[in-house]
Formats: sequence, C-alpha cells, structure tokens
Amino acid sequence: MQCQKAIFFDRDGVINEDLGYVHKIADFRFYEDFFPCVAKFKQHDYKLIVVTNQSGIERGFYTVKEFLALSAYMQECIYKKLGFYLDKIYFCPSFRDSSRRKPAPGMLLEAKRAYNLDMDDCIIVGDKLSDVEAGHNAGLKKVFLLQRQHECFTHSASSHYCVITTLSQLTPHAII
Repeated sequence: MQCQKAIFFDRDGVINEDLGYVHKIADFRFYEDFFPCVAKFKQHDYKLIVVTNQSGIERGFYTVKEFLALSAYMQECIYKKLGFYLDKIYFCPSFRDSSRRKPAPGMLLEAKRAYNLDMDDCIIVGDKLSDVEAGHNAGLKKVFLLQRQHECFTHSASSHYCVITTLSQLTPHAII
C-alpha cells in the first residue's frame, strides 16, 4: 500500500474563530480563508484531518454528543460549499496530560496508522505552540504556526516552524 500525505488542521483559531470552548452551532464561524486552502490540498490528494484538543468536554462545559453535532454541522457546511468532506476529525476530550492531547502526538500517530501516512509528506497548521510541538513530536517537518492577530510567541531557538498570518500562505508544495 502506497504511503499517503495529509494536512492536519487544528480547529479553533484555524478553521473557525476561537471564542473559547466553541460547542454551539450559533457560535461557530468559519474563517473564509479555510475553504480555498482545504480545496487546494484536496486537489493535490492530501488527506484532510482535524486534530483538536477539546478539554471543555472533561471540564463539563459540553458533552461529546454536542461536540459531534457541531462536527457534523462543520462537515455539512464544507460539503455544501466544496462538494467533499474532511477525511477525519480526531479530538481529545481531556485537559489532563494524555498521549492524545497536544502537544503529545497521539492523534497524529493514530492518523498515521489509519491512513498509512508518510509523515515527511505531511503538514500541520495550528495557532498554538502545542500544535507546533505535536507536529514535531509526530515527526513532521512541515509545521506552521498561524498568527492571525500577529501575536508574539516565545519559542526556543531549536524550534523549527514557519509563522503565517493567513491560510492562503499555505501551499501543497510548502518547504520550510
């Protein structure tokens, strides 16, 4: 079986506005640059995968059922606009350390096994350093930190990632 390539998206702050523990359809607002970005990667045969920490579930702010309903809504919006669905949405409901909660690589490694991914050909984009670290911990070389608000982050000199301000800066042939 041939190895696949994928792009991993964090959800809140990348796909949609991060209003804090977003779990209601009424509060879910896509960033418009998400649609052309995901369409571009779909055209280049990338698996489209979301990896999202959802600690609001364990904290009791919302349920798995509510999260899944919002995910289904998100998928339907993407389908209506673009004619396809995301391949998978992985989530970690815990706020405690776990092998799945970013910055741990568990969700990415689960996707690697499920889709026979070549991590050298995979990309991750997130808006937090935990997303960057998850990408590094999973062995990804193409790691992007999305800073929509031009926020200032501190990071160690050994961190290797590219800062972007919009998803339109991502291309399937990205080289860092």
